[in-house]
Amino acid sequence: MDRSQKTDAVAQLNAAFNDVGVVVVTRNLGLTVDQSTELRGKMREADATYKVAKNRLAKLALKDTDYTGIEEYLTGPVGLAWSADPVAAAKAAVEFAKKNDKLEIVGGSMGTQVLDEAGVRSLAALPSLDELRGTIVGLVNAPATKIAQVVNAPAAKLARVFGAYAAKDAA
Repeated sequence: MDRSQKTDAVAQLNAAFNDVGVVVVTRNLGLTVDQSTELRGKMREADATYKVAKNRLAKLALKDTDYTGIEEYLTGPVGLAWSADPVAAAKAAVEFAKKNDKLEIVGGSMGTQVLDEAGVRSLAALPSLDELRGTIVGLVNAPATKIAQVVNAPAAKLARVFGAYAAKDAA
């Protein structure tokens, strides 16, 4: 990489770090190309991004962001995963690491809160933003459904009574 490419890479990483909700640091212990492609695909499905970056460039990109605390994790062959949803990148990385022992979760950060490996794993255990939205919609919708059932119940009972009298008169 020449100087201008490095400057562009730092600028892109810095812009990404300013727009995300979580950054997860992983250690690559010999992933094959197919495994890396699979990991990136899983990240895309979760609306997250996975990138292998030079540690020195990543440290430069972290300056003036909320994620400066993860500099200590940037040693050796690392990859960075990030997403706007505070759970998505952590969940995708942890699920992939469970199936593949060549990816190790090192740590991460959710804003200014630095997380160790256990913190990232517990973050991944939380429901995602979409799951929480679905739960809230279900909770809001349940009372409306019950109200509709209560309002319709007397009319249904009345219709059954009239039906029974009609059947009795016809017999």
